[in-house]
Amino acid sequence: MKIYALVLSLLFSVTFSAQSTTEKGKEISISQFIDGTILVPESDTPPLAIIIAGSGPTDRNGNQQMMRNNSLKFLAEALYSKGIASFRYDKRIIKQVKDRTINEESIRFDDFIDDAIDVVNYFKKANAFSKIVVIGHSQGSLVGMIAAQQGADGFISIAGAGQEIDGVIVDQLAAQAPGLKDNARSAFDDMRVNGVAQNYSPGLASIFRKQIQPFMLTWMQYDPQVEIKKLDIPIQIINGDKDLQVQVSEAEKLYAAAPDAQYHLISNMNHIMKEIKGNDMENSKSYDDPRRPLIPEIIERISSFIIE
Repeated sequence: MKIYALVLSLLFSVTFSAQSTTEKGKEISISQFIDGTILVPESDTPPLAIIIAGSGPTDRNGNQQMMRNNSLKFLAEALYSKGIASFRYDKRIIKQVKDRTINEESIRFDDFIDDAIDVVNYFKKANAFSKIVVIGHSQGSLVGMIAAQQGADGFISIAGAGQEIDGVIVDQLAAQAPGLKDNARSAFDDMRVNGVAQNYSPGLASIFRKQIQPFMLTWMQYDPQVEIKKLDIPIQIINGDKDLQVQVSEAEKLYAAAPDAQYHLISNMNHIMKEIKGNDMENSKSYDDPRRPLIPEIIERISSFIIE
């Protein structure tokens, strides 16, 4: 498995009473870009967790077209069983793909931030919950920590990067494809200085192809260590030691920037919060196993943090 290819699978007014009811939860459209599901337990004013998905065309359940694991769906349902409400939503590119309106060259990282801020503001105005905690998974960690600056009561990072995305990718290449590391570093440096990278190895085309360079450039402008320091709210940082995509060192960087945060390294947990006791093959297969449950420890860690 090429880890950098996994990380770079980048692209591909409302009232509660007006929503349709699904088997579990209600459908809400926050804006023209944001459709999601809210789960609210039987309680007057429960806490609310806003769940933000990771990279790629990821839906509200944590799934992509060829990769169903239900990780975010399971998280929402587990929180519901603990008396915690949740809202999870499809990334805007899911809707754009369905509507056939997607244009890769026009996508910017800031679009995802704007969507997350809209969600936070929507529920703040609703004034229906005792607190609002933002949970960001993977790429959603950086998106979430910026959105949480708009007045959330807590923030949780799950498998989030601790440095700019170009540094993350170069570090992953050093471990997985060291022959491409220096070329990638040079290409990223060109992009930062000139706004475009032109001299890169064909082996790096999935990262540097022309259509997604504008997206990459806008993503590179944000440093998670800088953004997390802006939060004056309780913070929880979680990573698994079986994560193939985000190294433990990334979580350690976040913790170093926010030393008052809770930090939990969960044994045998992979990137999508599943328990892996075998090898990398088992780990990879779990990404397309919608029946495999979440590792129990992460539910306890997150629910305890929110309820405290």
